[in-house]
Amino acid sequence: MTQLPTVKLDILSDPICPWCYIGKTHLDKALAEVPDHPFVIEWHPFQLNPEMPVEGMDRRAYLEGKFGGKEAAVRAYAPVVEHAEKAGLSIDFEAMQRTPNTLDAHRLIHWAGIEGKQTAAVDALFEAYFTKGQDIGDHGTLADIAAEIGMDRDVVLKLLEGDSDRDAIQSRDAHSRKMGVNSVPTFVVANQHAVPGAQPPELWKQVIADIMEQIKAAPQAE
Repeated sequence: MTQLPTVKLDILSDPICPWCYIGKTHLDKALAEVPDHPFVIEWHPFQLNPEMPVEGMDRRAYLEGKFGGKEAAVRAYAPVVEHAEKAGLSIDFEAMQRTPNTLDAHRLIHWAGIEGKQTAAVDALFEAYFTKGQDIGDHGTLADIAAEIGMDRDVVLKLLEGDSDRDAIQSRDAHSRKMGVNSVPTFVVANQHAVPGAQPPELWKQVIADIMEQIKAAPQAE
């Protein structure tokens, strides 16, 4: 049986971005419905708040400062609530007390990738922040998440307490901005086509169908 070629799907995301959570949920639904999809997925760092203090800050104060008051913040988040519900997600906004700096969360995603657990780390971080209201800037919380997905908690905690890969993550983030990425999620198909935003499952199924047609039409090596 001929092995069909794979197609790289690079995803730029931030664990505190609700649209990234919604977008991944849509993508997962499409991939589940088309299990023979050609995608090989890799996650890449993009901080929504690169200037966030290391210790993070009170989430209500952050949102009201960003959007110009409580009512404006509520209006800004109304579409998030609507689309999350449509996607079947239960986001506990009341439980989310702090907005963290996500540099260390991105470091964890990177280390998880080395162990082949990158998507599991992304899933666990989304769940920790959006459904459990955990502070995913806290080293202990991140180490616990690492343990949940089968990584060595003590090793991860020691890495977090040092500077391993900090500069590399910041450089990758900066590179994406230089390439024109200014919002997440951003999906890059085959290193050629950028698909921004939390696209519905139907779009992804169409993208997969188009790619499969192209693969089948291309001459196959003997």
